[in-house]
Amino acid sequence: MTAAAGVPGSWSENILEYFLRNNQITTEDGAEIIWYHAANHKAQVNEALKSTAHMIEADVLLPSDGSEYSQPIMAHPPETNSDNTLQEWLTEVIKSNKGIKLDFKSLAAVEPSMMLLENVKRHLKRPVWINADILPGPNGNSMVVDAKPFIDTVTSFFPDVTFSLGWTTGWHPEKVNEGYSWTMVKEMEYICKELNQPVTFPVRAALVRQSCSQLLWLLKKSNRYSMTIWTGKNDNYSTEDLLCIRDFFDKKQVFYDILEPQNHEFKQAIGVKVNL
Repeated sequence: MTAAAGVPGSWSENILEYFLRNNQITTEDGAEIIWYHAANHKAQVNEALKSTAHMIEADVLLPSDGSEYSQPIMAHPPETNSDNTLQEWLTEVIKSNKGIKLDFKSLAAVEPSMMLLENVKRHLKRPVWINADILPGPNGNSMVVDAKPFIDTVTSFFPDVTFSLGWTTGWHPEKVNEGYSWTMVKEMEYICKELNQPVTFPVRAALVRQSCSQLLWLLKKSNRYSMTIWTGKNDNYSTEDLLCIRDFFDKKQVFYDILEPQNHEFKQAIGVKVNL
């Protein structure tokens, strides 16, 4: 039996409603949510747990030794080893009340990770987002995670979860970078319209301005949809690009997992308090 999407304490509860309910934000505005990105190694997890972040994002993969008994570990490619396993990561994170986003770069890591999550589910009465890039996107040359087995595996364990489903992307400083095309957003809608779960679309900040029409169309297709703005370390984009998103999109539907200094500049520009 599928739990009703979004009930308080469920993995699919809207993060704005969850953090409002816990008096950690003051308004239904996605820009109020503070993210800690790539909390993979033990030192980063400790820092994330002590920080003011509401949501902790981390990356899960199987170690490079390829052993049949490999435990999922916390690392972002090109790293293939870590001082932290998913099991150890969960043991620490469940002591907090922070929301969780786990990013999968391969299908192989998904099922063993869901089994570990199942062991701690009773301690996780909070939003849990499960992320993968399932479609090729602008300038994308990374491998996609096969959409159907990814979604089927996650929902077979946890029908009540929030999906974060994205596109592989690239960004090149020397050339004109095209945005998300109509084909890309329509392919995504084709997959997501069949789902019952909330879905957030991770979208690269430097590519949003040239894709506003396409992304607006996608978000208007369902009240289950939202968008999470992220950025590559060397991407070139401006605070004005982010303010443009504020003008076009519903504040409740857009989250910002972005790097400094733009994060600070953006939040100052819109009058959201920045806790460092």
